[in-house]
Amino acid sequence: MAVEVHPTAIVAEGAELADGVGIGPFCVLGPKVRLGEGTKLSSHVVIEGRTTLGAGNAVHAFAVLGGPPQHTAYAGEDTELVIGDSNIIREHVTMNIGTARGGGVTRVGSHGMFMIESHVGHDCVVGDHVILTKQATLGGHCLLGDYVIVGGLAAVHQFTRVGRHSMIGGLAAVVKDVIPYGSVWGNHAHLEGLNLVGLKRRGFSRESINTLRAAYRLLFADEGTFQERLADTVETYSGSPEVMEIIDFIRSDANRPLCLPEREI
Repeated sequence: MAVEVHPTAIVAEGAELADGVGIGPFCVLGPKVRLGEGTKLSSHVVIEGRTTLGAGNAVHAFAVLGGPPQHTAYAGEDTELVIGDSNIIREHVTMNIGTARGGGVTRVGSHGMFMIESHVGHDCVVGDHVILTKQATLGGHCLLGDYVIVGGLAAVHQFTRVGRHSMIGGLAAVVKDVIPYGSVWGNHAHLEGLNLVGLKRRGFSRESINTLRAAYRLLFADEGTFQERLADTVETYSGSPEVMEIIDFIRSDANRPLCLPEREI
């Protein structure tokens, strides 16, 4: 498959374009850009820095990928942005390269949708099948698991972790870690329950969902201390991989506190 580059596009010497790549009008690509097979840039797309896109991505007008991190300590280090396969990146989306202090790489997975004006900050790690809706924003160093959905105009604070299959409601200000399968909303965001709609859509069994609900009620009940409830949850539901994913998430090292329910469940 031939590479197609519109005559108005500017592709710097050194850029690597795989078979089937399409570069639309007025796009600008820097010398350290690599595009995988079948990736298409519609028009007015800017890709700079050391930026790699995998196969089958669709990038829409005025997206800027690989720009320098919005960090005062950045001094021009040769850091990276690595994007996987089959993502839809809509108009005015921005994704920045990493920082030397943060490991040097911003990573975005595959099969995601990044809607208009959404932003992925430096040193983020974003999983597969993630959706950032209109103007959703990730601060630097955020970790998003697979199948996370971030609602419109929501913002995730730097260094925050968002577990797999969780849902962030629109306009939420997320300043604390969100457990896998959780559903949060509000300013500041609080844990509202489990992302039941998402779990059903993704084919989780009724038994798994009921087990998660029971474990959630035990874990976030009012009785006893949180550590006591955590131990009780492990003892009762150690056979559930979904519940243990939540437990492992809570017990792992974190830079932010845990997002908790605002009221009794």
